[in-house]
Amino acid sequence: MTRAFAPHPHTTSRLALSELAPGAMQSEIRAMTTECDRIGGINLAQGVCDTPVPAPVEEEAIAAIRAGHNIYTRLDGVTRLRNAIAAKQKKDYGLDYNPETEVLVASGATGGLHAAAMALLNPLDEVLLFEPFYGYHVATLKSMRVKPVFVPLAEPDWTLDVDALHAAITPRTRAILLNTPANPSGKIFSRAEIEAIAAVCRERDLFLFTDEIYEYYVYDGHRHISPATLQGMRERTIVMSGFSKTFSVTGWRLGYVTADAKWMAAMAYFHDLTYVCAPSAFQHGAAAGLEQLPPSFYTQLAADHESKRARILAALRDAGMEPSVPAGAYYVLARATRLPGKTAAERARHLLAATGVAAVAGSAFFRHGRGEDLLRFCFAKRDRELDEACARLRRL
Repeated sequence: MTRAFAPHPHTTSRLALSELAPGAMQSEIRAMTTECDRIGGINLAQGVCDTPVPAPVEEEAIAAIRAGHNIYTRLDGVTRLRNAIAAKQKKDYGLDYNPETEVLVASGATGGLHAAAMALLNPLDEVLLFEPFYGYHVATLKSMRVKPVFVPLAEPDWTLDVDALHAAITPRTRAILLNTPANPSGKIFSRAEIEAIAAVCRERDLFLFTDEIYEYYVYDGHRHISPATLQGMRERTIVMSGFSKTFSVTGWRLGYVTADAKWMAAMAYFHDLTYVCAPSAFQHGAAAGLEQLPPSFYTQLAADHESKRARILAALRDAGMEPSVPAGAYYVLARATRLPGKTAAERARHLLAATGVAAVAGSAFFRHGRGEDLLRFCFAKRDRELDEACARLRRL
């Protein structure tokens, strides 16, 4: 006799989407990239970072493929790269991480965040994020049924309101997620702001997840401060970064996490479960970059992008879209109120149709109802393409 099963009480059939799926949608960044590709425009929407790859990174990756480094690695990455990451953290920030137990080579910084959240957060936990936020951070938390709670930064300089930070904490708060330098605002959190965030973490016994992928993109004499360097913060800080931006290899999906050994084994387990390992040959390319590129490479990287920043800022002003000047990263938020459209998404699509230049609706980085007068532009482009985009914007 065939046994009858009752359908799920909330559906008429067991063949149904998950509870999460109906609320999920393609990111506005991806949507604009698709539309830009369709018309053959200039993509200042997605941070694809299509500048040249440093020669040692490129050559070592190719050599690694030819040398047979094309199979699974250890779940936390090849020894050479873990050693290089530990040495980098020591050199740049004075942070001591054991490459055997406190470094994870991840499938991008996003893969690192996913593994860390799986290891350290539970459904219904709350995580504080600063607004404007990076949408993938929010979506990753939601995908694990963790609740993002937004702390708005004050315009026009996106300053931290410490009272608002304290007010956002509830008994369910488990962590704070900090992105500095920040996407999309380019904000670099000051030492005083990071000290305030650290004090809250210590006082309320919270984790601090810190996305430092833009650590070398700093301008006007600013300096990136890694929160793990502050007193009492190394144990509770999960540092995420990577090579996508610094080495212009966004398609390689190669990042890393450094954290206290007591958390790392679980993070490595969940990364293995989802990704198995980061791409093998590419790990050798990134290691060569860390080993061989001189300090002048990183200062020149910042100087080159400071020049690109100046060009896009001037073009946006000439086009009547007043920009917020970013202190770091490689994005600009600009006012788009003079463009036709009721929403930022409509204004972005009008701009693309009129000029062939793609930007992202500012609403992608805010709660519903906010950011509708903003567009985000990425200036990590080859000079010829960036200058053409600037010329097109000026024709507005």
